[in-house]
Amino acid sequence: MVERAQVVIIGAGVIGASVAFHLAERGLRDVVILEREETEISGSTARSAAGVRHQFSSRTNVLLSRYSIERLRYFTEEVGGHAELRQVGYLFLINDEATWAQYLRNVAMQRELGVRVEVLTPAEAARFIPQMRTDDLIGATFGPDDGYCDPYGIALGYLRAAQRHGVRLYRGTPVIGFQIVGGRVTAVETPAGIIGCEFVVNCAGPWAGEVAALAGLDLPVKPYRRNVYMTTPFPAISGPIPLTVDVGSGFYMRREGQSILMGRSNPNEPSSTNTNVDWEWLEAVIEAGIYRFPILETAGLAEQQCWAGLYEITPDHNPILGRHPDLEGYIDASGFSGHGIMHAPATGLLIAEELIDGKAHTINIDELRINRFRNGSTVSEFNVI
Repeated sequence: MVERAQVVIIGAGVIGASVAFHLAERGLRDVVILEREETEISGSTARSAAGVRHQFSSRTNVLLSRYSIERLRYFTEEVGGHAELRQVGYLFLINDEATWAQYLRNVAMQRELGVRVEVLTPAEAARFIPQMRTDDLIGATFGPDDGYCDPYGIALGYLRAAQRHGVRLYRGTPVIGFQIVGGRVTAVETPAGIIGCEFVVNCAGPWAGEVAALAGLDLPVKPYRRNVYMTTPFPAISGPIPLTVDVGSGFYMRREGQSILMGRSNPNEPSSTNTNVDWEWLEAVIEAGIYRFPILETAGLAEQQCWAGLYEITPDHNPILGRHPDLEGYIDASGFSGHGIMHAPATGLLIAEELIDGKAHTINIDELRINRFRNGSTVSEFNVI
């Protein structure tokens, strides 16, 4: 292991890989990535449902998506590797008046930022999926440029491009401590040795809070399990469909090959690092799915293809980005609350600007800095799945 690097990145998922790539592209290549697992890209990135969308309630999140999705369109040409972006759209189905009013406000803001979004009647929304129940729906929004991607391909593309630039990756190397002198981080401690550094970027995903605590910092990022269930091949829903969200219940689904991928968050499940599939929760998922899409009642379950992963959630469901005011040389890039894959390109660019230029400037990230939890300026993201 090297004894010193200019930058140490903690975590070799899609965020850490993107940060490393963007630093290297700017010419800062004395970079080390530390991955706690024996294999890179084996945590939340590899277990994502892979959705990408512009339809957020926060202007900043829309800007992050607008930049990132455009980069994913040209990922192979610009980075290498394969993003496999499929812009089949996101369809949000709404059955509550207050929620509908919020979504209409969101649409106005999204359109102001140049995002294509359609407002649909229940009957217009029903054209996407056979036998969709619409009698209790008020309306729907559809983003034709939304869709899903290949998270592993994106992370691997960034990582291999960074390594070609000279970035070094150490697998099976967890961070166990920091050395801090005069209010500045000066080194990272691992079981394999100590690496002196000028900057540390915390991209540890669900473990970001634990990593920050090693430096004496309180980072409000907690891990929560999310389950993804897969049907057997299901020709009753044929052809491409949007990633469809029944907002009232939280049920979502999209096609994955010839099958249907589906899920629904359990709001009562406590924070944990459990990545075993919750088979008891499956009943609630199926109940919500069949209510809105009765055709699913005939689908079979592919048990061996189901999985669970971890969201890294903050109190306002927005990421924590940028330099930490209490520790010089320490930078946060975590807490994406399920939006890390789709915002990875913009995050890598902005963290590189934060580190090299002193402050991110392509997109203003001031409302995403950790200070918001101290001064009461948090604005929660409304469109959360």
